[in-house]
Amino acid sequence: MKKLLALTSVAAMCATGALANDGLIAEMEKPEQWAIQTGDYKNQRYSALDQITADNVGDLQANWTFSTGVLRGHEGSPLVIGDVMYVHTPFPNIVYALDLTQDGKIIWKYEPKQDPNVIPVMCCDTVNRGVAYANGKIYLHQADTKVVALDAMTGEEVWSAVNGDPSKGETNTATVLPVKDKLIVGISGGEFGVQGHVTAYDLDSGEQLWRAYSVGPDDQILFNEETTELGKPVGADSSINSWEGDQWMIGGGTTWGWYAADMEENLFYYGSGNPSTWNPAQRPGDNKWSMTIFARDIDTGEAKWVYQMTPHDEWDFDGVNEMILTEQEIDGEERKLLTHFDRNGLAYTMDRVSGELLVAEKYDPAVNWTSGVDMDPESDTYGRPAVVAQYSTEQNGEDVNSTGICPAALGTKDQQPAAYSPKTELMYVPTNHVCMDYEPFRVSYTAGQPYVGATLSMYPAPDSHGGMGNFIAWDNTTGEIKWSLPEQFSVWSGALATAGDVVFYGTLEGYLKAVHAETGEELYKFKTPSGIIGNVMTYEHGGKQHIAVLSGIGGWAGIGLAAGLTNPNDGLGAVGGYAALSDYTALGGQLTVFSLPD
Repeated sequence: MKKLLALTSVAAMCATGALANDGLIAEMEKPEQWAIQTGDYKNQRYSALDQITADNVGDLQANWTFSTGVLRGHEGSPLVIGDVMYVHTPFPNIVYALDLTQDGKIIWKYEPKQDPNVIPVMCCDTVNRGVAYANGKIYLHQADTKVVALDAMTGEEVWSAVNGDPSKGETNTATVLPVKDKLIVGISGGEFGVQGHVTAYDLDSGEQLWRAYSVGPDDQILFNEETTELGKPVGADSSINSWEGDQWMIGGGTTWGWYAADMEENLFYYGSGNPSTWNPAQRPGDNKWSMTIFARDIDTGEAKWVYQMTPHDEWDFDGVNEMILTEQEIDGEERKLLTHFDRNGLAYTMDRVSGELLVAEKYDPAVNWTSGVDMDPESDTYGRPAVVAQYSTEQNGEDVNSTGICPAALGTKDQQPAAYSPKTELMYVPTNHVCMDYEPFRVSYTAGQPYVGATLSMYPAPDSHGGMGNFIAWDNTTGEIKWSLPEQFSVWSGALATAGDVVFYGTLEGYLKAVHAETGEELYKFKTPSGIIGNVMTYEHGGKQHIAVLSGIGGWAGIGLAAGLTNPNDGLGAVGGYAALSDYTALGGQLTVFSLPD
């Protein structure tokens, strides 16, 4: 009987399939639920729940736990729909439905059968950033690129589609975006020379509706004569003209990050990743449209505008981090904004309707590869970052080690998503305070084999607090840090902002931390069983607000522990940089749920 009661709300939603998008929006608007990985279509990761406040969060207690049974990096977060919590794992990408009326009793479990040979093709751990819900279904994009729709009540497979080919290096680590009648799906594999793309599938049938590539001919990218960059037409063949020969065909630009949507504008937003290879001398030109923010029409996939943040990327500064959508006043005018904290260490604020660049500032003072972005619309280099020659990785040709580059390849922030509070109008950003040495070397392409072409080493930024991370509050309208909390290791956990004036995040040592949204004052911390690279979420059940987070060390920063690597140069340089993590945490895979005492 309890199981049936727990599924009642999900069953009711299954009956509204014709209005899938409206139904999902209604679920996202219920603060007691967490219906999408990013909190809402705007990626704000903000909750209106306010039972837990800055005054009482110090009384928070671990309420219950759940072991996932998998010992690799746990990114993403659970979803809560009605009385059911949906929990995912890294490879083999198990999905659990848990009954919240019975302390997390397992309602159903889905365990895909995947070829383990996909594991060595995954760049930086076997992570997955979570499932999605819409139209009475749970959507999972597996490591092997199989997209699966599961019945939310039973866990039975409704449909599946193959999105890529692991034998060519195509894999998946990202979540998916259900929007209108479509499921928007990306692809991983930039370190294997794939041609990145984003694809729309029909929510109910799994039929492929359109596919848009990041690099290549205009008809593959879905450009038209009206597509602009910084207000100017991009021009015909803008991508292939910026590559040498057919290099674009193995040019990367993968799409393994987060997606946002503006339903009024009928646009969705995301970023494309690094160009292949990591050796810039092998790919002359701007390498468009890798490292690019895309605004695309939801129905057709056509690009309305693009903005390339790091032309001819020389440092592996993937551009896939989340786009946070807000409505704020800037320069005396209320505008629809998009804010993006890029791996390259620059935080961008743009008009998300027109693509106008409004702010581009360093969000870690240690960033040194660029002196800044040209903000003069009349300039020939408008919107381009000025590269500091000392930190160019091709300044002296191949096989030369460029030292002291900040940030490291994993960026001032990787995929770990920031949060925004409309109460404070601040963004709360988990960051990496890490620099690197970078030595390119010539590499040849073989399908399904690593196509990197660089050796890296990483270490804390010099002349600072000596740690490898900060958690900061950022004003996206002025481009200023309001406060900054130093951390011993990178902050690889997604943040959560709440109406109770509390912001939550996790640390690589395993602490869940709560800080004051206005001041950054630490209000609470609790050490979970393993390092946290998951994203903090909140929901209400039984009249109580709960905070939940997955712990399980891994991801790029924790790849040494997750995969048992010891060579300092392994993990694309991260193993040596984060070697001390093993003194503080060990492998795990656990959900921990917190609430205030009765």
